[in-house]
Amino acid sequence: MEKMDEICDEPAEVDMKEPPSPPPLPCLATTSHHRRILKAEHGRTLRGYNCIFTTAKDMWERLFDEGYRADVIINTDNGGSIYAHANILGMASPVMKGMLKQSKGRGRQRSISIRGVPHDSVRIFIRFLYSSCYEKEEMVEFVLHLLVLSHVFVVPDLKKICVQKLVQGFLTTENVVDIFQLALLCDAPRLSLVCHRMIVRNFQEISITEGWKAMRQSHPVLEKELLDSMVDEDKRQKERIRRSKERKIYLQLYEAMEALVHICRDGCRTIGPHDKDFRENQAPCNYEACKGLEQLVRHFASCKLRIPGGCIHCKRMWQLLELHSRLCADSDACRVPLCKNFKARIKRQSKKDEIKWRILVKKIIRTKRIGGSPFFTSAISCYS
Repeated sequence: MEKMDEICDEPAEVDMKEPPSPPPLPCLATTSHHRRILKAEHGRTLRGYNCIFTTAKDMWERLFDEGYRADVIINTDNGGSIYAHANILGMASPVMKGMLKQSKGRGRQRSISIRGVPHDSVRIFIRFLYSSCYEKEEMVEFVLHLLVLSHVFVVPDLKKICVQKLVQGFLTTENVVDIFQLALLCDAPRLSLVCHRMIVRNFQEISITEGWKAMRQSHPVLEKELLDSMVDEDKRQKERIRRSKERKIYLQLYEAMEALVHICRDGCRTIGPHDKDFRENQAPCNYEACKGLEQLVRHFASCKLRIPGGCIHCKRMWQLLELHSRLCADSDACRVPLCKNFKARIKRQSKKDEIKWRILVKKIIRTKRIGGSPFFTSAISCYS
């Protein structure tokens, strides 16, 4: 006893520095502000499906599992009940905060009800409010119920996780219609967009499923909207194909213009300079567009009906020459035949023809995004 008295009489060595900070609440640990604090204190960003320390996470897990001093009973279907703490539920969900204010109970203990979903899904949901944790297997099994709960009780972090799980491999042709309707009800735009795209892409297969038949009976307006979107998507697809073909033609025209300048200014190994004969022992040209122009140029050089409209092949060559003149920056120094003549002819063209040519040049420039070419700089400034 004397030794005990001595020990008690001795003053304990207490660290008078600032007391340790309490662990962060789980509902706040996932905010960007707290992530920055954790990163500043520990020099790294915490990763994984929870954003709090292991010790704090374990403490919140124990608090949920053991229900220490719980003051709320959550009633679920089939007579189930879950013990929880009003302060935590109120901070994690504004909807639950309102429910707790209106709840009644004996003494300090209150009671609320969450029905319409399985008991286990409610338990997983409440656990997430405590520690921001979940088991992957349970998430896969109850993801649809958790999506509903996260939407109803306004828990955006859990809702985001549910949407991510559904988008990543959960959707099938059998369940996509049901999940699409659920996404619309739960205001999940990303999930509804993914479902909508899947329905449009696999319409023939999905339109014979039980989910589609049930939707037709319960939500005929939604079915009509999906069918209308199918028609619109078909039109957009045809328009994309048409524009793709147009871009391909405009790109070929642009490359033909470059090849024409290359042939007349530099001389082509395949066709030869415009003022020299072709030699068969020369190596072929690496300029791919020259291969398409070779036959046209040779025909144009030897054709007796070079009057525009007299020969269809010569007509194409005349059009290429005029198109070049509209894109050429310096007709005086240009070695392409008739470039300067076409420049002078443009001023005498009818307004209708001028509009057609200007539209064509604009589309070619927009398709290729020429910018910086020494031959077509004036065309860019004129038609942009």
